[in-house]
Formats: sequence, structure tokens, C-alpha cells
Amino acid sequence: MSASVEGNIIADVMSKKPNVKITRFPAIIRIDGERMLEFDMEEIGAALGLEPGEFGVYDFEIETSTHYGRQVRLDDKVLLFANPEDA
Repeated sequence: MSASVEGNIIADVMSKKPNVKITRFPAIIRIDGERMLEFDMEEIGAALGLEPGEFGVYDFEIETSTHYGRQVRLDDKVLLFANPEDA
């Protein structure tokens, strides 16, 4: 995750979820989880101070630099699976 204003807020949102570990570096933020990470666009958008529907999966992708596993994009969520077969 980019260590931008948005990336830091996304990391703060994710840090409140169980089994999620946040590691901050000067330019990036690493977000690790067990088996699957679920990024809810409405939850992130609300934390950013946006109206419902204003922050979407494409906005989220601007903040991500790379990921491990399989990424599944839904209309309102991004799911990252450590094991691609779980997707």
C-alpha cells in the first residue's frame, strides 16, 4: 500500500480487523493477514470522509503497489486470498 494520506487511512481501517498486521515503511505500508484480507470500500470511504459510493475498487487500486495471492474485485470489496485456490 502506498504510504499516502489514503493509504495510511486504509491501513488504520485494516488495523482494527482481527488477524491483520500492519508494518509501516517510509514509502509503503505492508498489510498482512491470515488466509484472506477483505477491503470494504464503503468502510474505507467513510474513514476517508467520503459519501457512500464515492470510493471504489479502482480508487483502491491506485493506492496498492503490489499484492501476494489472488485478488478478487467485487463491486464494493476487494478480497485478497493467500492461497489462489481459496478464491
